[in-house]
Amino acid sequence: MNTPFIRNHHYNLIKKQVGQLQHACNNGADPKVVEAVEFNALSHILDSFPETTDSQKHILEQFVGLRKTEEFQQYLFSLEPYLEEFSQVTGKQITKLFPKNKKLKTPDLNVMDRRKISYLGWVDIATQKLFLVYHLNGQTVGVQGRYTPANKGVCFLCNGIGDVALFSAITKSKPANASPDYYKAIGNYMCVDSHTCNQKITDVRVLEKFLQEVLY
Repeated sequence: MNTPFIRNHHYNLIKKQVGQLQHACNNGADPKVVEAVEFNALSHILDSFPETTDSQKHILEQFVGLRKTEEFQQYLFSLEPYLEEFSQVTGKQITKLFPKNKKLKTPDLNVMDRRKISYLGWVDIATQKLFLVYHLNGQTVGVQGRYTPANKGVCFLCNGIGDVALFSAITKSKPANASPDYYKAIGNYMCVDSHTCNQKITDVRVLEKFLQEVLY
């Protein structure tokens, strides 16, 4: 039985690192350069799995020694049985996360491949709001914020360049003795299309830090 242990952002990191090795091989790089790229890729991948078992480490290392495009593709395909799904969440659960939004439109969860998701994100064009759902510290949490379309830019979550929007969320925490109308908003530019972002994100620490700042 294959026990899943590779989260979506891990898989994206693996694809990125293996892709760099494949690029070096396809472009006829010096063997020593290829070996250096391979070593660097392996180091980055293993560093992202600090608590792997010996068998899991063996699975991750299977790209070492590969040099052909079809071999790299087969390696990535072989990892799919080990992809960990985004924890199940229902439309009713999402609605409870945003109780003030009586007409909240939730995404179609039935068409999503939960193995390829690090977070749920969607836009309600009618209210110009963007919503995020994530599993943080064992709990399902949700954040909403103002959504302001911008030009091309860098997403703070995936570091990809593309169509972004300014996402501004109001923090729940307040300083002691703050006035009743006090509020603080945290804004970041992020991908307009969460599907594209989920295909690129290789590290969730920035996302988790953002959620911590907003929620606590």
